[in-house]
Amino acid sequence: MRTNNKSISIVLILIFLISGATKAQQKQTDAERLAWWHEAKFGMFIHWGVYSMYGGVYKGYQQARGDAAWIENRCKIPVAEYRENAKQFNPVNYNPDAWAKMAKDAGMKYLIITAKHHDGFALFDSKASDWNVVDATIYGKDLLKPLAEACKKYGIKLGFYYSQAVDWTNPGASAARRLMKEGWPNPDSTKIDTYTKEHDGHWDPIQLTSTFDQYIDQVAVPQVKELLTNYGEVSVLWWDYATQMKTVEGSEKLKKLLDIQPNIITNDRLHPDFPGDTRTPEQAIPDRDAVEGQTWETCMTMSSSWGYKKNDSGWKSSEILIRNLVKIAARGGNYLLNIGPKPDGTFPEESIQRLKEIGQWMNVNGEAIYGTQASPLNILPWGECTKKETKDNTILYLSVFDWPKDGKLKINGLRNKIVSARLLANGVKLKISSAQNDLIINVPETAPDQIASVIKLEVKGRVEKINTSSPKKKMQSGALD
Repeated sequence: MRTNNKSISIVLILIFLISGATKAQQKQTDAERLAWWHEAKFGMFIHWGVYSMYGGVYKGYQQARGDAAWIENRCKIPVAEYRENAKQFNPVNYNPDAWAKMAKDAGMKYLIITAKHHDGFALFDSKASDWNVVDATIYGKDLLKPLAEACKKYGIKLGFYYSQAVDWTNPGASAARRLMKEGWPNPDSTKIDTYTKEHDGHWDPIQLTSTFDQYIDQVAVPQVKELLTNYGEVSVLWWDYATQMKTVEGSEKLKKLLDIQPNIITNDRLHPDFPGDTRTPEQAIPDRDAVEGQTWETCMTMSSSWGYKKNDSGWKSSEILIRNLVKIAARGGNYLLNIGPKPDGTFPEESIQRLKEIGQWMNVNGEAIYGTQASPLNILPWGECTKKETKDNTILYLSVFDWPKDGKLKINGLRNKIVSARLLANGVKLKISSAQNDLIINVPETAPDQIASVIKLEVKGRVEKINTSSPKKKMQSGALD
């Protein structure tokens, strides 16, 4: 067969393009997939949905216990009533651009939003169930598409939380039983508690009109496929409530969908048999020995609730939030800090103020957080430490919470030769001395930052673990409640 140079060139170009596309789609190694996540250290969690309309109040009563996002379950709201109320969900002040910018300005590198929480309400245009923001509300628009665009604009990695097992509105799913006393003083509490005990936590007969397998096949699987197909690159899929996942087979079906986004990162809450990539301690910072060498992320609220709660008095101060971030980084983990937007789509003012103050601290001290490793110094009475290793040296970032009144910051047992020491805030060089087994850094009388002042200490070689503390403790991952 005769060929010409032009046809040969076209064939070569096609081969090149095909091989390039194949290479681009190849799955990364675990280390490659997790590299950005380890560098990021700090992310925003967002709990938002129909439950935000209640703000933790039902029939005039404050929900007696637990997260305001659980109000449908805790107060045993009939499904038809909950759906009827959802028609008025109308977040007219939703500004995803502002959300993404606030995350960026706070120093956060990724954002994870409840695409579907336990009430089953989808914040996206789903064809698998009409229980979604487009079909079930007056607002009628997909909330995730503009957020995905805003995250891309500001360089924020996007992740979706998806409650794969618990769903109180789409029939067939798990319910996770809670007693009526945790909701409101319903006069029929005894009767309701008896019913939920006999029906695996369900309180409304409509919840029992499908099987769990039907729920997985008809709702969960197609919705996860929609999330992984319709919103561009999804960096994290954050499952919840592994212990309510009734079948390994259903988990396998969901796990298989991850091939759509082969470089996605997942957590340990799909099913007890599927550990995922990251451990997820909740509302607490684990002991450093419990997480040594593991990939983990503490998720934590700013206030007392994941979902928006009216008159919430449990707000953590910016000082606590910043120091939590430092402590988590010092143990080698990530910090996923939650916001519960109001039903109109705005962040509570308390959240906005704290994000601003965290951002101010990160603008000065972010170097001590991003891309760092766990501290080799395990007992520091004055604060925490993170580290970075260069070719020949080690940089120790000393975050000082309790500034020494005598002007002498002591580190016990560090024997490496000192290269330099300076304040991260203003670059001022600090003098070093020693006494017995202590390295002493001579610091100014006044701390540069009352929350956490960072000293950048560079030493020769690698720093071995010093002052090993207690035996390892088991780390628990829970469900968001």
